[in-house]
Amino acid sequence: MYRLVFFLLFSQISNSQGYWQQHVDYKMDIKVNVNDFTYTGEQELIYTNNSPDTIKKVYYHLFFNAFKPNSQMDIRSRTIKDPDSRVGSRIVALEEKDFGDLSVKSLKQDGQDLIYDVNETILLARLNKPLLPGKKTKLSMSFDAQIPLQIRRSGKISKEGVDLTMTQWFPKLAEFDFEGWHPNPYIGREFHGVWGDYLVNITIDKDYVVGGTGYLQNPHEIGHGYSNKSIKDNGKETNTWKFYAPDVHDFAWAADPEYIHDIKKSESGVDLHFFYKPDVNISDWKKLQNDAVLLLKFFEENIGPYPWKQYSIIQGGDGGMEYAMCTMITGLRSYASLLGVTAHEMSHIWFQHLLATNEAKHAWMDEGFTEYMTTLSENYVNNKNPDFPHKSSYDRYYLLAGSGLEQAQTTHSDRYDYNFAYVASAYSKGSVFLAQLGYVIGDENLKKTLKRYYEEFKFKHPSPNDFKRIAEKVSDLELEWYLNDWTRTNHKIDYGLDISSLVFDRSITVKRKARMPMPIEIEVSFADGSADIYYIPTDLMHGNKKFYSKNIFYMDPWTWTSPDYEFVVEGDKKIIKVEIDPSKRIADVNQFDNSFEID
Repeated sequence: MYRLVFFLLFSQISNSQGYWQQHVDYKMDIKVNVNDFTYTGEQELIYTNNSPDTIKKVYYHLFFNAFKPNSQMDIRSRTIKDPDSRVGSRIVALEEKDFGDLSVKSLKQDGQDLIYDVNETILLARLNKPLLPGKKTKLSMSFDAQIPLQIRRSGKISKEGVDLTMTQWFPKLAEFDFEGWHPNPYIGREFHGVWGDYLVNITIDKDYVVGGTGYLQNPHEIGHGYSNKSIKDNGKETNTWKFYAPDVHDFAWAADPEYIHDIKKSESGVDLHFFYKPDVNISDWKKLQNDAVLLLKFFEENIGPYPWKQYSIIQGGDGGMEYAMCTMITGLRSYASLLGVTAHEMSHIWFQHLLATNEAKHAWMDEGFTEYMTTLSENYVNNKNPDFPHKSSYDRYYLLAGSGLEQAQTTHSDRYDYNFAYVASAYSKGSVFLAQLGYVIGDENLKKTLKRYYEEFKFKHPSPNDFKRIAEKVSDLELEWYLNDWTRTNHKIDYGLDISSLVFDRSITVKRKARMPMPIEIEVSFADGSADIYYIPTDLMHGNKKFYSKNIFYMDPWTWTSPDYEFVVEGDKKIIKVEIDPSKRIADVNQFDNSFEID
């Protein structure tokens, strides 16, 4: 009943535009033993090849295998110069009973056994029968698993006492797209998955409450706040929770016998579910429910409609992490932190679980866009309207730019030399990308770009160029120079003023002292309290940003080969101040010579 109708037409529409993506439908039956925190699984998936290629092999992710001593995740976390404090040397210190393990017992294609090899978190299987373009095949798997002690994102017995955070827990088919296969080992980052539908049955001790991805299909059998009926024990030792999740690229869940379960309906009709333990600040979690409704409203109005009928906010994990139709967050924190992490993870609904970029390659499109919108959403909830809302993102970018540790944003997420460099690049520099784009093309055009980006690429895997092309269509400006210099290089922005001739002939010289070009707005203030803006576009834009005030002087474009640009201030009013970019939205790494006051 919750099927998204437009998806039925998706492959035809996208193929006519030269775009395609694979599709997979999962059926899984999971039986959990909460005495030793192990489980068995039966998985059947139908894999549809929408590509123009013949598929001769498939890859699966076996994420739980990362939680063993000397795994790639363990070695990386112990050898990187600034390890994630949540991991550090915790994996190598695990006892065997607390290892993670995902062991495949059998794998078949259309009923016939497949030969497969496992390399830690990646399984490679050669197909008996190649999968031709436009055809489907059924892959069936049996597996056993041991749930690791909760260290990173998923596991048993978190520091806050949540029994089960089941994220990245099942054998998951890797994505094959226009670039080929993406069998990335699980080291630190994640998310590039195949869109599809999930039917997941989870059998677990009857005292446990389960929440996560998808719609519960049998609330009348479960109770636990899902049904108004009084559920009798009838001597059962387990319940089977039956979930259906349409048009997602992941499935996550959490379970605990103490979960409190509340439901709050948004203005748009979405049921917001909240799962939390009784030792949190209950009043904060109650307050969060009304604020979550406001957050959802903000994102729907400023990006696009939330397309499912349910979203769950669940206490679990090791911080905050987004998954399909739900998020896992830790609950023992101040209210400001609780609201902030909820806003961030809810923003990820759009910038990962609807606009599903390849996070391993383009984390800045996921984390950066999320940080940008998170800031605005929190201000909306808190009824704040600062002049420079993204200042914290700029400040963290400046730390990165001055650290000597910056790597281009095209760096694979697992290949950064420092965790600091990854976080500052993906989150903060990615956020500045959008804020600065608003400066380049205009705030209204940026708002239109985000909404059009959603409309054209929801339920797809957009690339950086896809977003750039949307912004170009909206603004009628060329933006390849901006995407290239900001994301594919370490080039910096640095402009300065030379006003030595100002008192003689009212001329001002602007100098470009670093490699990245930008359009420049220079404000000239006068003794009578008025001010003019001199706008100098870069020639690479092949156009101008549109202003709506009368005190704008449109100057000739600044060619990127010229280090200097000179212009003369119009009129004869006494000049008292000259300033480059009073909005501070150009990420100029050295602003000491951006402003001068004249006696």
